[in-house]
Amino acid sequence: MTYFFETYGCQMNQAESSSVEQLLSERGWTAAESVEAADLILINTCSVRATAERRALARISLFCSWKRKRPLSILVMGCMAERMRDALKKKYPILDYVVGMFERGEFSDIFSAIESGARYQKTDERAVNAAYYFAASSYQSGAFQSYVPIMNGCNNFCSYCIVPYVRGREVSRSADEILAELDTLADRGVREVTLLGQNVNSYRWDDPSTGTTVDFPGLLRLIARRVEKRDGIRWVRFMSSHPKDLSDDLIEVLATERVFCRFLHLPIQHGSNRILSEMNRKYTVERYLSLVERVRARIPDIALSTDILVGFPGETEEDVQATLDLIQKVRFDAAFMYHYNPREGTKAFDMPNRIPDAVKKERLARVIHLQHATTSSIMRERVGKKVPVLIEGTSRNDSTELFGHTEYNEMVVFAEPLDPSLIGQFVDAELKRLVGRTFRAVRS
Repeated sequence: MTYFFETYGCQMNQAESSSVEQLLSERGWTAAESVEAADLILINTCSVRATAERRALARISLFCSWKRKRPLSILVMGCMAERMRDALKKKYPILDYVVGMFERGEFSDIFSAIESGARYQKTDERAVNAAYYFAASSYQSGAFQSYVPIMNGCNNFCSYCIVPYVRGREVSRSADEILAELDTLADRGVREVTLLGQNVNSYRWDDPSTGTTVDFPGLLRLIARRVEKRDGIRWVRFMSSHPKDLSDDLIEVLATERVFCRFLHLPIQHGSNRILSEMNRKYTVERYLSLVERVRARIPDIALSTDILVGFPGETEEDVQATLDLIQKVRFDAAFMYHYNPREGTKAFDMPNRIPDAVKKERLARVIHLQHATTSSIMRERVGKKVPVLIEGTSRNDSTELFGHTEYNEMVVFAEPLDPSLIGQFVDAELKRLVGRTFRAVRS
């Protein structure tokens, strides 16, 4: 039997899709060459923005129309499935399965039913929203990079964010399970892993066997010791970090344990203290800048990326200017920039003084223009540097050229023929010039 996956949203969704694909593969399923040829279509959905939900709903509607014409199973999972479970079942009665965020343990039973030509029905009293299920692995076959979820959920309840309502409260994965997955990934040839969580800094595992507690810096130290004992994984990174929880102990781990990339994603969201307070971010601009100063004092060569949200209800031109001023002051290497998207059920949804869409888009355009100029300036300063590059594959524009990325997540294309056997390996490179936002390099 064949399947086809469509995934929307964040890295955690991608990791969860990979874990389900692995389960299907272990059961003998194969990936369909196209969505039209699949026996099972899985849609992993996102609820962070309305646009992602609209795209997923359009695809669900299309696939349901196909199901009326040929045998086909359709499964919707992810945050939108959790948020809109009953509405989806009512709107699309032909839809086979809507699997909420806390029902992932039922995938095996669902797939068994599809394989037998039956329809899965619960046979016990397992409650919806019982517990989040961490898969043993999120590995994609043949990949040199892999995501490793270490926790799920969020306790912060930022006023604009739907995540705590669909993913629930924070729950941390066993440190032993995380280390075991790293061992498996190393055996399979993975060279780089990204630890995932809505707020990795809140990781906390209470080991029932020893009575001890492992926090995030402690977990990173365990990972560093595990990785250095064997060949394979060379780079470890993580996201996302909430500024209010990033400790000096974590900074020290990043400074002293070289397996961790000199790259830190630290979302600021806005440059106005008034807006940060309305967002319920629990820090000020001044506190954030102090944190950045401590990080850069201890790790001078670190690259910083961030998230910036504009157009929050009540935002003024002065607030926008404060954000632009912050970008100039910090000089982020990169940023994910977006405008406010109302999410029903969040506190901000009912706030007055919403910003018109046209104004939000104009403000966002200014932020993007400044950040792109900042990124280009920083990248130009790196021309001539010698850096390690993880080679990922051949260039789409020229099959004779290999491409990869630096530990700062910068794209690199080698301007010289290299042996394809280097794909999946680290190569020392000299960054010769910058074309757009891609370095051209030669092996050094």
